[in-house]
Amino acid sequence: MLHPSRRGVCLVISAPSGAGKSTIANALRASEPALKNSISVTTRNPRPGEVDGVHYHFRSMEAFRTMANNGELLEWAEVFGRGYGTPRAPVEEALTQGYDMVFDIDWQGHRLLKKALPSDVVSIFVLPPSIEELERRLCNRNSDDQAEIAKRMQAAFDEISHWHEFDHTVINSDLDTAISQAKSILTAARLSTARQKNLFHFIDSFKK
Repeated sequence: MLHPSRRGVCLVISAPSGAGKSTIANALRASEPALKNSISVTTRNPRPGEVDGVHYHFRSMEAFRTMANNGELLEWAEVFGRGYGTPRAPVEEALTQGYDMVFDIDWQGHRLLKKALPSDVVSIFVLPPSIEELERRLCNRNSDDQAEIAKRMQAAFDEISHWHEFDHTVINSDLDTAISQAKSILTAARLSTARQKNLFHFIDSFKK
């Protein structure tokens, strides 16, 4: 249910590759109709079936850098020669209208988003039950060779080193439990006293 008198929440979910970040974020999107998804800007070429404005906003590197320099992106990065970022205007509009948004981004994106919207971001860091389990999950994808898996494991250690920057930590040893915990965190964020702007009028209605 949409609550126009409540400002929306930016729920950030971060994790090392293989910990379940995207699966948890997609489960929340599927179960929460009013939970909006942020459409990122990217400079990479569209893949077959991808539509501009639906899957991504596809832009040239020049246009992307202009957006970044003009403050039109809440968070952005250039990775391996490609730019990725979150447009500011649609996020701020959604929050003002009382919609919540979910972001599955890395620790750097979280840090920048928190800096841009300090009172709107609630963050979760998802951990695997063990490093051995994380490596097993990456191996079971059958899409990467051993060199790529080793590279991903090193990136995982780098990502995990930032766990303490997040508001909440979920250990994903059981996916259903992890999804339930993420939902509980979102519910608690929605019920924050500071976020419920209508409470002043509600309390005033008690007065005789």
